[in-house]
Amino acid sequence: MAKLAVKHVSKVYTSGKESREVEALAGIDIEVNEGEFFSLIGPSGCGKSTLLYIIGGFIPFTEGKILVDGREVTSPGVDRGIVFQEFALFPWKTVIENILYGLEQKKIAKEERLVIARKYVEMTSLRGMENLYPKELSGGMKQRVALARTLAYDPDILLMDEPFGALDAQTRVFMQDELLRIWERTRKTVLFVTHSIEEAVHLSDRVAIFSHRPGRIREILPIDIPRPRIREEEVSRRQYIKLVQYLWKAVEKEVKGFSYSIGKRVDTDPEDVGFQGNLVKLEDAKRK
Repeated sequence: MAKLAVKHVSKVYTSGKESREVEALAGIDIEVNEGEFFSLIGPSGCGKSTLLYIIGGFIPFTEGKILVDGREVTSPGVDRGIVFQEFALFPWKTVIENILYGLEQKKIAKEERLVIARKYVEMTSLRGMENLYPKELSGGMKQRVALARTLAYDPDILLMDEPFGALDAQTRVFMQDELLRIWERTRKTVLFVTHSIEEAVHLSDRVAIFSHRPGRIREILPIDIPRPRIREEEVSRRQYIKLVQYLWKAVEKEVKGFSYSIGKRVDTDPEDVGFQGNLVKLEDAKRK
């Protein structure tokens, strides 16, 4: 049984004075296994974040089901922890107080709360910053606090909505590697939204490609790159380069409105010069 199952989920918004209906998602089906790192990519406005907030229980959906461990969920719960793009920290609380917040809501004894909070201070490399306020932290440090706060109350599933999107390029790379290090220790189930294809390939076990609005799943691509992943070695692999190129083309086709065949699995054999058959056919067609 999948840890997280999204079954034919659709979402329709009512917009404007004329109550015009806008279809954001159409028939989304995804299954995420326990301990899997699963990413969503696609054009801007295709409904990736909407789906994440639906799974988190923050937005109602129009049709379908969300199941966690086979149990239907329709509202927020401590089994799903969300990390936002914006850091969403309490500015009047220190680092340690922000991390303690979720534990306080779970009514855990004070001594145990402190032990747990200090564990995640260590895990996210925040030692020595416990008594600082958010305004005194860099963007990367703020996101470490947000991640530590979410991990501290031990959700089964981490929902991450472009958590590094607001960071500079260098900090983003460091935070990606930090997240991988933490994930390898905790093996949480992660659903990760990103616009960075390189980030998705570096982090993920599988990547789902969204269509343009209304969002549909065009393809779910396995990332068959061995773990642990060492960036310096990975980026020179032929397999990594081909995966990145394929995903770029897939998203580009959606942005430009190309039709795209649904449900075809990609052959990820690094020695296969015909890798990504659809991409090869498209490039051949362009040359002709």
